[in-house]
Amino acid sequence: MKIIMLGAPGAGKGTQAKKIAEKYQIPHISTGDIFRANIKNGTELGKKAKTYMDQGLLVPDELVCDLVVDRVQQDDCKKGYILDGFPRTIPQAESLDAALSRLGEAVDYAINVEVPDENIVKRMGGRRACVGCGATYHLVYAAPKKEGICDNCGAELILRDDDKPETVQKRLGVYHEQTQPLIDYYTKKGILKEVDGTMDMGDVFKAIVEILGA
Repeated sequence: MKIIMLGAPGAGKGTQAKKIAEKYQIPHISTGDIFRANIKNGTELGKKAKTYMDQGLLVPDELVCDLVVDRVQQDDCKKGYILDGFPRTIPQAESLDAALSRLGEAVDYAINVEVPDENIVKRMGGRRACVGCGATYHLVYAAPKKEGICDNCGAELILRDDDKPETVQKRLGVYHEQTQPLIDYYTKKGILKEVDGTMDMGDVFKAIVEILGA
């Protein structure tokens, strides 16, 4: 079962990916994790990626794809995997399809967690992070016991810059421009499945399990 998770920043796709990984006993793979593991282990691909990252440049699509394909060929991916945060663009999707095709494989599902922009702005505006230990809270879904104070260490809770409405709007703009075309791409391939991400988290997960089959 090879799954790609799609959804805007703050749509909850990372949370759902973790739950799917647990239920089906398949790895949840994010490009950030792959980069970190390869750089830490000093692999050839990791060294290449690091030269770009050290200069503050984006790692080229071809190299990102090589890193992902290398990862999905590892033993723990025999039963399948979930890709979270990749592909982000059509060229990345095409590179991935071509590489998998050479291995005689293909993606089974692209699951889009659909949440309207205004919901995301509200949702992310409710997040709070602890300046001390980094714990995260949400004013509606996971409020601290005492307003503005971390339950764990008693330090102050703040609204991070990247959760401020104007920043979230910018991130959503980039997402729609780059990633929205992927939705059309996977629709044409007949593997796109959409779930309503405005539902309760448990209901979103139930809807995904129905798509994948228990």
